[in-house]
Amino acid sequence: MIKNNSHKYSISAMCKVLQLSRSTYYYESKQKIDTDKITPKVIDIFKASRNNYGTRKIKVELNKLGFIVSRRKIGRIMKENGLVSNYTVAQYKPHPNKCNESKISNELNRKFNTNTPYSVVVSDLTYVRVDNKWNYVCILIDLYNREIIGHSVGKYKDANLVYRAFSSVSTRLDNITLFHTDRGNEFKNKIIDEVLDTFNIKRSLSMKGCPYDNAVAGATFKIFKTEFAKNYHFESLQQLEIMLLDYINWFNNFRIHSTLGYLSPRDYKLHNLKKTV
Repeated sequence: MIKNNSHKYSISAMCKVLQLSRSTYYYESKQKIDTDKITPKVIDIFKASRNNYGTRKIKVELNKLGFIVSRRKIGRIMKENGLVSNYTVAQYKPHPNKCNESKISNELNRKFNTNTPYSVVVSDLTYVRVDNKWNYVCILIDLYNREIIGHSVGKYKDANLVYRAFSSVSTRLDNITLFHTDRGNEFKNKIIDEVLDTFNIKRSLSMKGCPYDNAVAGATFKIFKTEFAKNYHFESLQQLEIMLLDYINWFNNFRIHSTLGYLSPRDYKLHNLKKTV
């Protein structure tokens, strides 16, 4: 009311009549102006994240643009504009699969950070519904920068799915020193043994029944399901492959990761490579 009538009466007089301190009026007015400027930025960042970022990552992106905003205020703006992150939805917990009894040890031993690109790669598989049937996705993750360096999709959860993921890797496979997975039979078999032997890659397997030994792969697949798999209906494997390529491009080149200091895998690699030059 004060703002709408400021052309008729002085702000001091109106504040006195309404028994409102001028400092309160100016504070509330400034907050309104700041919110009007920040709200479209929050909406743009949220949509650019494919509806995935919450208040923490939006705060980081706003900081890059020169806006210092609290997570509480960002949360209020998101609520007012109906911006609901995919991560607010409860996650489905899959049932554990049977695993083999191989005596190969856990060489990785939960050392999830490495200073050399491609030296340690972890992998896992997950299911995706395609045309109302379960199909499968395999991804290979570089522990150096959490980049997805290889992937494959298929109707069957088998060694060929893993083999095709290796064949999609763009770097030389002999750059890989260690390959860590769980004890599923799709990973521990003759086909994968031959790949690893050919390129002199050492194998590492999680302890039986211990998902924490492959925590990075597990966390990546949680992201994959929340941000990608559950948000689309795939009518064919070809459609899944095309959309997955698009998602991996965004994941590797644009999506910021808290583990990487809120950089994308690409930017993290470039940043650290510059340090070594």
